[in-house]
Amino acid sequence: MKIAIIDYNAGNVQSVIYALNRLNVSPILTNDIATLQSADKVIFPGVGEASSCMKSLKKTGLDQVIPQLKQPFLGICIGLQLMCSHSEEGDTDCLGVFPLKVKKFNKKNDEGEIFKVPHMGWNTIQKLNSPLFGDISEDAYVYYVHSFYAEMHQEFTTAKTTYASEYSAALQKDNFHAVQFHPEKSGEEGSKILEAFLKL
Repeated sequence: MKIAIIDYNAGNVQSVIYALNRLNVSPILTNDIATLQSADKVIFPGVGEASSCMKSLKKTGLDQVIPQLKQPFLGICIGLQLMCSHSEEGDTDCLGVFPLKVKKFNKKNDEGEIFKVPHMGWNTIQKLNSPLFGDISEDAYVYYVHSFYAEMHQEFTTAKTTYASEYSAALQKDNFHAVQFHPEKSGEEGSKILEAFLKL
């Protein structure tokens, strides 16, 4: 099975590679279009800033290729955000796989509670509705590091969480799956999610 990880100058790619290695998978890190199109599964991970990440994707033509891929696809963190239509980070038009806006956390919610931004650390996921979560219990803890979030969507949100406000912790449309948290940093629960993706 050929697993491709998209190489687009985003950080945190190595931790995804190590997490897959622990599952006895040796992924290919690539920005080659033909390699991505022929892979059995594609992972789109990363930590970075939306506008600079989109510039990297456009340089290699991957902004046009990614939305057309047909195999199981997993976006992680900024990978999820770039799969949406627009991000407030750098006022960036993104890939448009999900018709959703990515917004910056407010440091204060409607009740006046103060929240640190970025949202960093362990938080739960609820309302799980995806094959990725078959072995995951409701309110399982996963690890987050982000300042921006994708809004909720009745059709495409497959898990939610709350930090300052309720938002999409996971999304799915057809073969495209995405998670805002980092499964590669989420211990046993994260390994189960990656394993479930590999079995799709």
